Amino acid sequence: MKNALLIIALLFGLFTAQAQDNKIKVLNLGIFHLGYTDDLRTTEYDEENKKNKEQIKEVNELIAKFKPTIIMVETPPKNQHLVESAYDAYLNNPETKTIYADNEIQLLAFEIGRLAKTKRIYAIDHEMGYDYYQDKLAKELNAKNYFKSLQTADSLFSKLPLDPKKDGLKKTLMQMNTPETRAILYNYNVDQLFYANSSDKFEGVDEAARFYQRNLRMFANICKIEADENDRILIISGGAHASFFHDFLSRSYIYEVEPVEKYLGQNEL
Repeated sequence: MKNALLIIALLFGLFTAQAQDNKIKVLNLGIFHLGYTDDLRTTEYDEENKKNKEQIKEVNELIAKFKPTIIMVETPPKNQHLVESAYDAYLNNPETKTIYADNEIQLLAFEIGRLAKTKRIYAIDHEMGYDYYQDKLAKELNAKNYFKSLQTADSLFSKLPLDPKKDGLKKTLMQMNTPETRAILYNYNVDQLFYANSSDKFEGVDEAARFYQRNLRMFANICKIEADENDRILIISGGAHASFFHDFLSRSYIYEVEPVEKYLGQNEL
């Protein structure tokens, strides 16, 4: 009986290992946007600053060690031809200022792709209108828990090393991709809206549902891209989107999450 149980356990371990081997490895890099953004929380960053350029170079070299065969960026699929054209121009001449020169698509994705010799790059964003700000309604409802949730998130956020000017780009990105920061970003974008709803309506959670729907559609765009276990996918998106993607990827039978700290360094925090 003991031998039979041992054999079953060994077979289960073997099948589990094989299933893991057949998964597509994904490095899901959540970032603060380096260019314009209408996100609820923004970070000022001068990508032309000499020190910042050096830090961007360091991060790109570290992430390129993942050797992505596919890179996915936060712009809608309708812009796919623009992304491909700009990427080709950048590969031909890295000094080229493409239409993405002032944001993470060129500063991070294109350069990582150049270093890693990545041939495939895809646009996976999905545009949807929704209202982050429910402060006015919360005040009208005297929704104390809405403001308590917001103030708590602000307090926690302010104590984390998330200022690239002070903490450096690598450390900031490491912190962006921790469970602690993902939880705060969930609170900002979804959870606090539980408390901004009138007695007979669901104004707050309906807005949260739109944000959730946007991320579901973005992840569906990711899943539409043909890939197999020989591919290695790098996703570069805003921290809130990456938080949702982390949950979807962690439960997936198709994808396997590669830890960001494996590439940016475990000792940064």
